[in-house]
Amino acid sequence: MAKLYFYYSAMNAGKTTTLLQSAHNYHERGMRTLILTPRLDNRYGAGKVRSRIGLEANGTIFERGDNLLEITQADIDGKGALHCVLVDEAQFLSKAQVWQLSEVVDKLRVPVLAYGLRTDFQGELFEGSQYLLAWADELSEIKTICHTGKKANMVVRVDEHGRAITAGAQVEIGGNERYVSVSRAEFKRIFEGEGTIPLKQPRLL
Repeated sequence: MAKLYFYYSAMNAGKTTTLLQSAHNYHERGMRTLILTPRLDNRYGAGKVRSRIGLEANGTIFERGDNLLEITQADIDGKGALHCVLVDEAQFLSKAQVWQLSEVVDKLRVPVLAYGLRTDFQGELFEGSQYLLAWADELSEIKTICHTGKKANMVVRVDEHGRAITAGAQVEIGGNERYVSVSRAEFKRIFEGEGTIPLKQPRLL
């Protein structure tokens, strides 16, 4: 039975790597997938889905106002049977688009695997993540760890000196040079003070 899955984490936990591995698993079995990627995230070029370890694939770009049910139906109409939809950077989905993905599952009977951040650099839910948490059939956390050794479940935005930035626009595209994953305790320490944090790469669990 098709389901809507939400795989969430802090930054640099391997979400895109997991997405690309899932797509590869389908392809090995002769099954076709549709990878959706937001135009907003163009770090590696428009329509490119790329992991930090170098894996990449081409994706179908969507804008915030696009209807993802219609995009999926058009893909099926043009290319035939579809076995899975995979969504990269799913935190950037709108509420309406999360509903449309649930329709892909319920009406088209195609499973949807969405991968994204749960919260922003101020500890607030992204819109897409909020409704995926509310409406997904299955939730799964992809874990990484803080420089303190604890599980990292929060994200901090930093400047070039490693100083935490505590105000600003919710969305600012960036990678390791702009964001660091930390534990909740470390997040609170940073937001309550003016400390810097080590700019170390997190380790996957």
